[in-house]
Amino acid sequence: MTDILVPELGESIIDGTLTSWLVKENESFKSGDNLAEIETDKITIEIPAQADGVMKKIITQSGENVKVGQIIAEFETTHKKETPKINKKEVVPIKKNEEVKEILTAHKPLSPIDDIPNFDKSGNSKREKRIPISKLRQTVARRLKDAQNTAAILTTFNEIDMTEVMNIRKKEQKIFQKKYNIKLGFMSFFAKAVIEVLKEIPEINSEIYENEIVYKNYFDLGIAIGSEKGLVVPIIRDVDNLSFAEIEQKISELSLKANTNKLAMADLSGGTFSITNGGVYGSMMSTPIINPPQSAILGMHSIIDRPIAINGKVVIRPMMYVALSYDHRLIDGKQAVTFLVKLKKILENPKKIYLA
Repeated sequence: MTDILVPELGESIIDGTLTSWLVKENESFKSGDNLAEIETDKITIEIPAQADGVMKKIITQSGENVKVGQIIAEFETTHKKETPKINKKEVVPIKKNEEVKEILTAHKPLSPIDDIPNFDKSGNSKREKRIPISKLRQTVARRLKDAQNTAAILTTFNEIDMTEVMNIRKKEQKIFQKKYNIKLGFMSFFAKAVIEVLKEIPEINSEIYENEIVYKNYFDLGIAIGSEKGLVVPIIRDVDNLSFAEIEQKISELSLKANTNKLAMADLSGGTFSITNGGVYGSMMSTPIINPPQSAILGMHSIIDRPIAINGKVVIRPMMYVALSYDHRLIDGKQAVTFLVKLKKILENPKKIYLA
């Protein structure tokens, strides 16, 4: 017999939750096949088989917490000749199983739950459903609460006329998509504009570490992505060196990874500033919470046609509210307001950054 152990889960991560077994007891597998999935507070990790074999005993069941190095199952290796699957019907006759079932039923004590119409066999109320909080959701909750408890978070707002950005997208979309095999989205415009403003206001791209302010001379943007398991914020490195197409491609790659549980530790580590787009869910306005140890986060929202006054006339324009949440211990209100004013100016005249 050979033990299956919980592998290293990543830097500073010592435990997780075994979310599912991909191989059943007495089922054979090949070397490299994924046997189980473990969810940590950051990513989901698959455990691959190190050799051909047959799963003999599953020790840890789905939903249980596990630690690095823990034995969770045992398997028997196979070489040229594969161990056949065990047929339970041949090992234990059906008649005998039925007799055992009858005996167990006859002596089974009555459960109080069985006689209560509002509860099912598991003890859950039919009017409610209870499931364990995932490691990812626990971590998101803890980090957001820590941010509120530690940082002095304030939020300032502005609005952006998206007319010119939308005109460029409409004009360039077919050529862009044909050339790069990806759509020209809004996020690349915001990422590029954000970098320009961060260069002018370095405090917003810095962090507090103990009694020091750490200024970052690089721009690694966290892009919030909603996956089936919750919100994750993977990082796009050195965005100032990327083109519009490269930014869109990176976002697409990270979104695919997030929704197929393929994000690695390196995808989630670091980051100097974050952007979240609640507009994809229809949000008109929100106050995003910063992602520690970063000092600020930009919130994008829905684009809505609204009447505004331009040159003394009321016109209809596609408008977006934007929000900047920031750590007031490090960033002054003037800097935060200036950030959004400069961002607005760039995005309302985006040809310069798009053609650069």
